[in-house]
Amino acid sequence: MIAFLHEYQNLTGSRLGCGIGECRACVVLVDDASGSKEMRTCITGAHYFDGKSVRTIEGIARAANAKGAAAAGTAAPAPAGAPRKVIPLAPVQQKYLEHFSFQCGYCTPGFVIGATALLERLARNPIASADVEKTISDALGTHLCRCTGYVRYFSAVKDVILNTPGYTTKG
Repeated sequence: MIAFLHEYQNLTGSRLGCGIGECRACVVLVDDASGSKEMRTCITGAHYFDGKSVRTIEGIARAANAKGAAAAGTAAPAPAGAPRKVIPLAPVQQKYLEHFSFQCGYCTPGFVIGATALLERLARNPIASADVEKTISDALGTHLCRCTGYVRYFSAVKDVILNTPGYTTKG
């Protein structure tokens, strides 16, 4: 699937890191009635995604700013010669910048996708504030970064969770 995204869709934000599904730099979101889940595109063939709703890193900011789920990641390109509209970042993307979460940035798309899946899950099923750190670790602990040590990625996501109403419950 990653070759299809890169070569045929010109969606190059998802990264080919390890090529064996371990690093998760290649993940995209697959949306269905039960929610969003991460799928590793380096080990999953394009045929699996046929007929499914897929969001790549390129669609995350658009989805966060869209009025409805149907618009997620499907914004039409601007007509030739028209000025491009700047799209605000999704909250997790903004917090990654504010927390200086990444160094080289190669793994960042995977972390954004993973955090987005987590935040969408928490919007449906909030957790106790005391469980935030473990929940983040469980959700993002499988993502690999060779530069940072994860602390800033995790603290940025924690910042979003604790400062966004509806992600946590009292308890």
